[in-house]
Amino acid sequence: MKITGMPLPHESARGHVSGEALYVDDLCGRFPQLLHAWPVCAPHAHAIVTQLDPSPALRVPGVVTVLTQADVPGEGNTGANRHDEPLFPTEVLFHHQPIAWVLGDSLETARTGALSVAAAFDPLPAILTIEEAIEAGSFLNEPLRISDGDTSTIELSALRVEGELRIGGQEHFYLETQAALAWIDEAGFIAVHSSTQHPSETQAVVARVLGVPRNHVLVECLRMGGAFGGKEVQANPYAAVAALGAWKTRRPVRVRLTREVDIAITGKRHPYLARYVAGFENAGRLTAVRIQLFSDGGWSLDLSEPIMWRSLFHIDNAYKLPAVEVVGRVCRTHKTSQTAFRGFGGPQAMLVIEEVLSQGAQRLGLPADVVRERNFYRQGDVTHYHEPVRDADRIELIWHRLKETSAFQRRRSDLASFNARNTHQKRGMAITPVKFGISFTASFYNQAGAVVLVYRDGTVQVNHGGTEMGQGLFTKILQIAAEALGVPVEHVRIMSTRTDKVPNTSATAASSGSDLNGAAVQDACHQIRRRLGAVAGAVFDCAERDVQFDNSVVSARGKSIAFGALCEMAYKQRIPLFAEGFYRTPDIHFDFKMARGRPFHYYAYGAAVSEVEVDAFTGQYRLLRTDILQDVGDSISPVIDRGQIEGGFLQGVGWLTIEELLWDATGRVSSGGASTYKLPSWSEMPEVFNVETLERATQADVVMGSKAVGEPPLMLAISVREAIRDAVAAFGPGRIDSFDSPLTPERVFFAVRRVRAERTALK
Repeated sequence: MKITGMPLPHESARGHVSGEALYVDDLCGRFPQLLHAWPVCAPHAHAIVTQLDPSPALRVPGVVTVLTQADVPGEGNTGANRHDEPLFPTEVLFHHQPIAWVLGDSLETARTGALSVAAAFDPLPAILTIEEAIEAGSFLNEPLRISDGDTSTIELSALRVEGELRIGGQEHFYLETQAALAWIDEAGFIAVHSSTQHPSETQAVVARVLGVPRNHVLVECLRMGGAFGGKEVQANPYAAVAALGAWKTRRPVRVRLTREVDIAITGKRHPYLARYVAGFENAGRLTAVRIQLFSDGGWSLDLSEPIMWRSLFHIDNAYKLPAVEVVGRVCRTHKTSQTAFRGFGGPQAMLVIEEVLSQGAQRLGLPADVVRERNFYRQGDVTHYHEPVRDADRIELIWHRLKETSAFQRRRSDLASFNARNTHQKRGMAITPVKFGISFTASFYNQAGAVVLVYRDGTVQVNHGGTEMGQGLFTKILQIAAEALGVPVEHVRIMSTRTDKVPNTSATAASSGSDLNGAAVQDACHQIRRRLGAVAGAVFDCAERDVQFDNSVVSARGKSIAFGALCEMAYKQRIPLFAEGFYRTPDIHFDFKMARGRPFHYYAYGAAVSEVEVDAFTGQYRLLRTDILQDVGDSISPVIDRGQIEGGFLQGVGWLTIEELLWDATGRVSSGGASTYKLPSWSEMPEVFNVETLERATQADVVMGSKAVGEPPLMLAISVREAIRDAVAAFGPGRIDSFDSPLTPERVFFAVRRVRAERTALK
């Protein structure tokens, strides 16, 4: 029975809608004498702490203790790579940075205690923008560079395009804020429930702070209420605070940030500043590009360097760049430490090259879709870092098929008629492609382990290193295991992710959760199946390869036995019914000094057509229709994949059009809640939304022939941005020189005004 490819619902769907699915904070009732933590936050973006006196807080009834650097038995630093994130800083480096944590019998008690701590500061000048950081030479890294070919041809090109693009960040706004719960277990060691994408790294950071070996720390992740990258490394300090509190008080400690505090102190998607110059032939083909990328990394390095590397890798999107030089710098500012977010630097870079192509098309008087198509990668091409673009023909295949199914040309004519009839509302339409590399930038993360246990009654438990954040990883793993063992999905149980079951795991990130963990689970299941096949072969007097496993029935040569009965038989023959699976992604490598190699196992492709209507009086837009065609290989779980495509696309629409992060002059996040930070909702959904996946698209060397689907669809939202550009241009014929992101109604309104003013001037 084929189980992968079946449209099964999310394995926790019923629990999600009924409230029965448990998250970290739902477990508090299991822990008597639980303490609650609240941070003491600095009111400056940059300052020296000159006084920190916890004694007033200790006089608040119900306050048990105040955690400071003096309580740290190990290293008081939670920085993932550079160890540049002190848990209790003496120099404040961003507004609201916690300098101590108060533990109380209730959350309100802890909060009152935090307000009572006597703290004094010596304010210092703060750097709050990318431009200020560039001027001050404030950077977190040395320049990263990839170059290929001779970019001096720009000066000889028929058209030279030069400009800047500012790209805003994005708040994760996961439904479950950062949360951790720690206690001392029955053996005297530390245990932590953490809302983390990377339990092994959380384990390592907790052990470092406590000054104990990693085997003294257990980290478990039951599930997360969203993460989007924000819990890849930034879950670590909150788990460390909970663990430190439990270590000191010998009582369970809960840390859960309120929405206001979470937004104030956690990292976001990196804002970018891009400076570009490009050359074009008259026919619209690129001759060369030179691009500088500056990201706002905030106060610490976090994952900003690998994020910038991925930006350098994805500066091409789906286009062959004959000559390119791209340089990336991470700026140090006095803001939250920006971190991983769905796409991991790829979306910002892809937006830059799409901006370049749109500017070129506009100046050459060519349709934007024609210019894009003329610059596509073709079969046999290699990237600017010299990786062959496998299956490059899928780009054009998807492009032309989507144009046909979306009636692109006919609708362009209808759109022109609408615009001719309407003065104050204009419609625009655009089609944009996506090519996104799948694998971790750091090669050693491309590995996964699993432990599969089959019991004597034929039921199964699966342990693996991936974490479930709502994206459906566990559903796909369930289907992979059930099919591999030939049992119904009801007979398989996916266990929560624990560091004592599978050690040294990689983060569930880079869209690789199913690829890595699914392959490891499949490996373990196949080992068990081979052992059971040998037992069944002896019963049926046939070769192991002739034994069939299907729907909990094992058969061969017209005979059959129940799967559970075969497991009992194998047990009595002392055949192990458990196995450890392992997978490592083959043939990936990259030389960071030479900027050459094969950092990605494969590319995921897609394209989207979007149509919008823009109102000249308000700058508001309506998303009338979106058609998507996405390459997911052979889908393991079509319902899950469709959900990821739709959700990723809409999150991209939010980033590009309505979600605007703002900081005030003091460095405080001023868009600090749902009332001031606008999230996409039903009103941003396309009125007509057609989503299809590419058929007959098996991906070799990937579990079940599938492809990653977590991140690639987000960049399909660029089609909405370009459709808005097309609509604004229809108010013209003025030229759109600057189209910074996000395209909020205010920006669109003033863009329309500029275009209309140019039209008037031309008359």
